[in-house]
Amino acid sequence: MKNDTKSKLKTKDENLKIVKLKNIVNSEDKSSQDNIKLLIKGLSDPNGLVRRNYSEELGKLGKVALPALVNALLNSKNVIQRRAAAKTLKLVADPSALPHLIKALTNDSDPVVQCSAAGAIAIFGEEAVHHLIIVLEDLKYTEMQYGLAAWCLAFVGANAPNAIKKAAKSKHTNVKSAAISALEEHILQTQDQEAIQLVKSAMNDTAENVQVEAIQLIGKLYKIESLIPILMSKLKNKNPHIRKASVLSLMQLDIQEAINQLQYLFEVEQDKNVKKIIALAIKKIDK
Repeated sequence: MKNDTKSKLKTKDENLKIVKLKNIVNSEDKSSQDNIKLLIKGLSDPNGLVRRNYSEELGKLGKVALPALVNALLNSKNVIQRRAAAKTLKLVADPSALPHLIKALTNDSDPVVQCSAAGAIAIFGEEAVHHLIIVLEDLKYTEMQYGLAAWCLAFVGANAPNAIKKAAKSKHTNVKSAAISALEEHILQTQDQEAIQLVKSAMNDTAENVQVEAIQLIGKLYKIESLIPILMSKLKNKNPHIRKASVLSLMQLDIQEAINQLQYLFEVEQDKNVKKIIALAIKKIDK
């Protein structure tokens, strides 16, 4: 009975708040600053359904709601409101919000706000690339923040191939590795030879994390004959991460001619984790 009563009270509370929202939406001047303030306040509601309704209405208002949303994102002490503001900026879809979303990604202490900001940044395509590169170049950010920026770049992917290819030539390893990974969809769609050449070059990059990204990417693509010999040569690399990535890509591509080398490597491999992957690859390829 107690749970049933709580459920009814919760539903009644939701309904009252949604009626209040409808009154704002149906008012003659729904885009007035007073109404926008009320909608922004709704983003801090503890009820997710209520927040979503307020967020959607702010999204419909568009650019006029932007200053208040940015203020909530960057200055609100309520973490629920900051999270909701980031998600609502995605609905507004105005690129002038990009610098503020980047600030939330890099400065907010809450990981959910960071993720919500990244989700909004990613929709802006080529316009977001420059901002993301700045994050990836800066050494002061956390691994999570680098990872979110790299995810955004991958999401942009085929929508900004020239910007991604330019980033793949960067001298900064964080930028280059993220850009190489982000070429996947573009290469699959177009078989762009310039992009493939960038991946080929990255396989022998001086930075091992760039090599790993390039090797992992090859396994996700169709079989590119010119890259297979390089991929097989990486089985001899001193770095276990590179060996592991190479084995996995050979397995994904089902490279039959790699069997002998994989069998030899299995006998001499010292790293237990890599050895397990080699055994799995041999079983899969030699079936």
